[in-house]
Amino acid sequence: MAECSSITQERDISSPNPLFMFLVALSFAYFAKALSGSYMKSTITQLERRFDIPSYLIGVIDGSFEIGNLLVIAFVSYFGAKLHRPKIIAIGCLLMSLGTFLIALPHFIIGRRVSCFKGSHGSSCEHESRLSMWIYVFLGNILRGIGETPVQPLGISYIDDHALEENAAFYIGCVQTISVIGPVFGYLLGSICAKIYVDIGFVNMESISITPGDARWVGAWWLGYLIAGLITLLSAVPFWFLPKSLPLPERRLAKYSPERTSFIKDSPLLEHKYQADEPANFLEMAKDFLPTLRSLLGNPVYFLYLCITIIQFNSLIGMVTYKPKYIEQHYGQSASKANFLMGVINIPAVALGMFSGGVIMKKFKLSIMGAAKFALGTSLLGYFLSLFFFTMGCENASDETFKDKYLLASCNTICDCPRRNWDPVCGENGLTYISPCLAGCRTSHGSGMDTVFEQCSCVAVGNHTASVGQCNNRDSCHRVFPYFLALSVITSFIISLGGTPGYMLLIRCIRPQLKSLALGFHTLTTRTLAGIPAPIYFGAIIDTTCLKWGQKKCGGRGACRIYNTTAYRIAYLGLTLGLRTASFFLCFLGLVVLRRHVQRQERNTLANGGTGAAAGELQALRKEENNSCNSDQCPQTADYDPERETRL
Repeated sequence: MAECSSITQERDISSPNPLFMFLVALSFAYFAKALSGSYMKSTITQLERRFDIPSYLIGVIDGSFEIGNLLVIAFVSYFGAKLHRPKIIAIGCLLMSLGTFLIALPHFIIGRRVSCFKGSHGSSCEHESRLSMWIYVFLGNILRGIGETPVQPLGISYIDDHALEENAAFYIGCVQTISVIGPVFGYLLGSICAKIYVDIGFVNMESISITPGDARWVGAWWLGYLIAGLITLLSAVPFWFLPKSLPLPERRLAKYSPERTSFIKDSPLLEHKYQADEPANFLEMAKDFLPTLRSLLGNPVYFLYLCITIIQFNSLIGMVTYKPKYIEQHYGQSASKANFLMGVINIPAVALGMFSGGVIMKKFKLSIMGAAKFALGTSLLGYFLSLFFFTMGCENASDETFKDKYLLASCNTICDCPRRNWDPVCGENGLTYISPCLAGCRTSHGSGMDTVFEQCSCVAVGNHTASVGQCNNRDSCHRVFPYFLALSVITSFIISLGGTPGYMLLIRCIRPQLKSLALGFHTLTTRTLAGIPAPIYFGAIIDTTCLKWGQKKCGGRGACRIYNTTAYRIAYLGLTLGLRTASFFLCFLGLVVLRRHVQRQERNTLANGGTGAAAGELQALRKEENNSCNSDQCPQTADYDPERETRL
């Protein structure tokens, strides 16, 4: 991080350093939104159990964040670039905070969960039929999505507009790296809250007969949302005190390619202020929107990049959304431990990969072709390593015993047991029964976790007893789990190495005026076509592997209690890696298109004697301004059209 501090020593802006202040504020905003977003991921199983809903419905709730983005992102990105960007970001942070508080509201409306197990349910069922409490979570997440909209496109474009070009990639890498710290704390917060019972302070914990590893356990999911909302609220404060635009450094003008230097000098930048050429009113801006968007999508490299990231984001979002649940179900870990491991092992590897990618791009001064090849290479390497996850299977020996046709036997038929209840006990024979009744148990003694069931006719060994909870007889799972974690860390690091170079490829293949719109439209399409559908269809496919569904207190199917681990692994990993396989076909096509355009620019440069706009376009493509071009060596042409785009 020592290099990050070098920004304070740059003379590209006056003292005090507002660019440094903006970087700090944007980093904190990224941290806050990432914390609340990752905390949402960490509470998936808690929300499933609290509201008794299947995985696909959790996918709908998770995708509602992207719905909020979809509602406003195109307009925020386009109009926001022409307005006061820091203040728009501040308003967004306030909306994110409000949405996060709204998500926690159902806990204070529906009362204690323990009431589900006692007395009459008539009034609670009547209330439940009028309104499903998960709707509040859905609406709160939509509001979070609306508020998050301006942070990325306006924040990144603000940095790229006011930093020296050779440092822009590094600064963006620093911001994104710091933002990855947010998920670390988000998952750690999720781990802590998952250990705390949902109604902590209102129940006698000694009377609770389940542990955090039980499929019925619900942690204090609401507590983390209150904390995340407060942090997001604080992140809005600094942006109110930042200027609309910053002075443009003379050094930056000297290091621009001739095309971009001509554009800046021909713009109304008296006193070296960089700001968008603003139309007179919103009506004129609205008229320009569709032609501008058409021009943006006419860029073949940008369009291919968009298609590739849509497919890869489907894979990434589906994988990340259900990874903690995969760890819980496949390797028998508690929700708390799964979230803890995600926070302290997986996410730091991603942060280190993103930071290292930014450093590599700055140190080796990668051209756009170099950045594209580097991003593709790391993605391919991570993909091939991920195939080994299929070999790390962990079978549940009791899977078949949870199917309805195996529940009834001669030892329990006279008990007239309900087969829909989920109250598992572990017999001395090492088998899990879904209830004491189906284990043939007649008596019990003790309370809470110390309850012991006796005279269990189906447990034909020892003293014919059973204890509370599922049997922990998955030793093979515990042996393979460390290898799964190690491979997960390695693949996460390798794939993340290409994140920053790939992101810089996105913002370098367009002209300066379109940066905010390009980033915003990229975010819009990936969240619309990946962020919304991916959690839903991933969840729906995972639901098909369920062996035993729970029951709602008022009747009807609730959340899944146990899955077929083999089917779960094939569905989860197969869908994740299948989508990445499809994306690589477009990756190779995009690389070919990019190379052809670079070669065409080289030929144009030679034909023009190495000068003029063609040379400037080639230098912009290769991103080599900082070591091959200065204001004297790259002459400008008198007929340069500032509206012309560097086309790839």
